[in-house]
Amino acid sequence: MNAKDFLRLGVPLGEATRRATDFVCKFVLGGGDKSRLADEVKAIVENPASFVSDPLRAGFAQALLDAAPPLRAEPISYRQWGSGLESEAVLQMEKACLLPVAVAGALMPDAHVGYGLPIGGVLATVNAVIPYAVGVDIACRMKMTVLDLPLEHLDRRQDRLTRAIEAETRFGVGAAFKERRGHAVMDADWSVSPVTKQHKDKAWAQLGTSGSGNHFVEFGVFTAHGPIRAPGQAQELPAGSYVALLSHSGSRGTGAAVCDYYSKRAFSQFVDMPKELKRLAWLSLDSQEGLEYWNAMELMGRYAAANHACIHAHIAAHLGAQVLLALENHHNYAWKERHVIGGVEREVIVHRKGATPAGAGVLGIIPGSMASPGFVVCGKGNPESLNSASHGAGRVMSRAQANKTIQWKALKAILRERGVTLISAGLDEAPMVYKNIREVMAAQSDLVTILGQFDPRLVKMAPPGERAED
Repeated sequence: MNAKDFLRLGVPLGEATRRATDFVCKFVLGGGDKSRLADEVKAIVENPASFVSDPLRAGFAQALLDAAPPLRAEPISYRQWGSGLESEAVLQMEKACLLPVAVAGALMPDAHVGYGLPIGGVLATVNAVIPYAVGVDIACRMKMTVLDLPLEHLDRRQDRLTRAIEAETRFGVGAAFKERRGHAVMDADWSVSPVTKQHKDKAWAQLGTSGSGNHFVEFGVFTAHGPIRAPGQAQELPAGSYVALLSHSGSRGTGAAVCDYYSKRAFSQFVDMPKELKRLAWLSLDSQEGLEYWNAMELMGRYAAANHACIHAHIAAHLGAQVLLALENHHNYAWKERHVIGGVEREVIVHRKGATPAGAGVLGIIPGSMASPGFVVCGKGNPESLNSASHGAGRVMSRAQANKTIQWKALKAILRERGVTLISAGLDEAPMVYKNIREVMAAQSDLVTILGQFDPRLVKMAPPGERAED
């Protein structure tokens, strides 16, 4: 018997096929009747649980029990927001919707090609987590604090604001602090996975740093269109214009190590998965690896939040400023949520890879670029989007293409026109590499309500030449 015969009899590719081959060889060598092979294999396929105690058939039977269900013949239906999305990004979403564990999806208007799931992809699964659908930078997030500084500081005291940023965070792939920041997250249980346990010391050294890629720390003008009250804050921020600090970064090197380790564990379970779907390999939440990853992901969520907390607290203290409003949200994460799927409410795992939570009444931040506005939004709880919205404007140009085609002269002209001072950044983060944020926001008016606008004035990102880690 060969692989085609096994497929015809319902044996999945991968470990089950290898175990089937072993069983056939042992059956024949043991003097079994070759004419009964098909019936023997079929019997085990139809009821593997009844053969797990049979010495000859146990390996094959257990492999069948452990095998993942086959891909769907047709992708599950999902809704797409926006127009003119990259065809490759749409194709990635279509492929993700073929997964047997997938039950619902959505594609945001900032979507572009990612690893496995597109950036801007939202995917709900049953009892399974996909490391690459969370992303390499686990718990990448936004945080904005409104400060009680005079607006004229943005023009007249830029040197002071620049010194605060450069003193209180670090940029670059290996960025770290010699004198470590303190935060309660370092007292958490870092032994939830071998990766977090091994990387705890590195994570502590990088606490409060900002990394590279599209990560930034910037000052700007925040205009509240009406009163805003953040969760857990007693006082409302009145409508008006304020100095605000906005940051974007995630879980740094430790988060990347968690993704690398557990994505490889997922890959190893699906050795025969088609190459283009490899990065969509999942871990069952009933498995040890799945539980470890979930616990590590949640720890990375707390760690990423601590990174931002340190950045904002230290910069505010450096400036002697008080915080009037604080908002934040993840956009590379997976959540256990209840949604109505196929007319039935059930618990699912919602992966938002480059997507902002937008449940009814949930506040979030959707940035633009270094020279275009970002927005504070309130979610409308649209069930078709799985309570999600975009996480930004979305790229229209690759980093390599940007570095080849964009000139510093052109970038400086745009920044000058828009009143933005750039402390440091690479050409691959120029405003031209992003979609028009206002068009993106218009495309998701049924997902969020805009509460306020942030206009960048003083921007710091990783210097040119830094390897992107987003």
